[in-house]
Amino acid sequence: MIPPKPSSRLGRAGWLRYLRLFRRDILSAQPAHLYRAWMAEYRTPFFRSYMMNDPQLVDLVLKGRLADFPKSARVTEGLAPMLGRSVFVTNGAEWARQRRIIDPAFAGGEVRQAFPAIRAAAEAMVARLSDGVWEIEAETSRAAADAIFRTLFSVPIEDRLATEVFQAFRVYQRAQPLLNLAAFLRLPVWMPRLHRPRARAAARAIRGAVAALVARRAREIATGHAPDDLATRIMTYVDPETGTPFTEAEMVDQVAIFFLAGHETSAAALAWSLYLLARDPGARKRVRNEGDCRVFSDLSSHAFTRDVVRETLRLYPPVPMMVRETVRAETFRGRPAPKGAQIVLSPWHLHRHERIWESPDAFDPDRWRRAETKRAARQAFLPFSAGPRVCPGAGFAMAELVVMVAAVVDAFELSPDGPPPVPVAHLTVRSRDGIQLKLRRIHSGRTAD
Repeated sequence: MIPPKPSSRLGRAGWLRYLRLFRRDILSAQPAHLYRAWMAEYRTPFFRSYMMNDPQLVDLVLKGRLADFPKSARVTEGLAPMLGRSVFVTNGAEWARQRRIIDPAFAGGEVRQAFPAIRAAAEAMVARLSDGVWEIEAETSRAAADAIFRTLFSVPIEDRLATEVFQAFRVYQRAQPLLNLAAFLRLPVWMPRLHRPRARAAARAIRGAVAALVARRAREIATGHAPDDLATRIMTYVDPETGTPFTEAEMVDQVAIFFLAGHETSAAALAWSLYLLARDPGARKRVRNEGDCRVFSDLSSHAFTRDVVRETLRLYPPVPMMVRETVRAETFRGRPAPKGAQIVLSPWHLHRHERIWESPDAFDPDRWRRAETKRAARQAFLPFSAGPRVCPGAGFAMAELVVMVAAVVDAFELSPDGPPPVPVAHLTVRSRDGIQLKLRRIHSGRTAD
């Protein structure tokens, strides 16, 4: 299910209603014509904003002229208490240095190295589940957090510090939206910025526990007893240009975004994948026929499961919108844009754009084997962003989702329970009231649907 698409264009009288809708849910606030438009311009006394669905403009912003369209500071204001100066929010030379240290840790055989941790988290999730009705988003959150802790710090989620981070994040994810009105409104400098008290308190708790994890790992590195995991590799890698590694304080910022990106986005995508499969017995059977994914080499034989994951990421991109800013006056599709204008790139709209995708709202994993889909994907498939700022953990995330989807479907029959979930944008695209699934364990062998 997708949120309702308002049918009328915004007029002057509709702005207050739009802003109220936006504050409640940025997905249902967007007018229906944006699913066909190549660009939309928003003007108020406070701001100028451009939502871009034209693939050429998207490429220009994300790939062609990266320095001319930095991340908007206003859109990351709400996340600053948690993320600090992490790679998610920085620009320019600071961002480039961070990527020079982070990227090598994800290069080469990182997915192969991380596979045992991913598999262990998948097995733990299957062991926790049992027959009955489950709010599956809560379970996928725990599983994804378990995977990232095992990968980063070689500890399961039951580790005391890992548990503290996970519990605080459960509060944070509902209290702090990914985007707020600052994404579109250029607030006057004298206007106070309000951060939600629950989100600020949760951010402090998360960063406190992360700092303790980083300090513990620093002691292990100093004594030569650190495991060869992602945290160790990042903390010991030296920037080839400056000759300096991350400080412990800088590492806290990076771990915060690794947890946000590596946990929250995977948890959302996994929950939506299981929901879509619960609704589609044919697709579910085909995933089960590919079997469980027990060792790294099994990934190559799970082509349909991977297509299910791709289709889920298309329909429910974890990060629904990205915001950049112009550093000088520009012209987009013949329209002038001033310096400081907000550029909104929306995977939510791009992935469902009626001029780009065939049957854009339909769940159709087989589309990924068709030539027209491959062409569309090159133009308008951005689940992990694109260009130099593409998520360095994209390969990890894809492997994690394939392994976990395969493990759950191999072990359980799934069926929807309760009303259809309504997607809303919190930190990622989640269900407004959770996703209820009925599970029945397959006790011996595989059963036909």
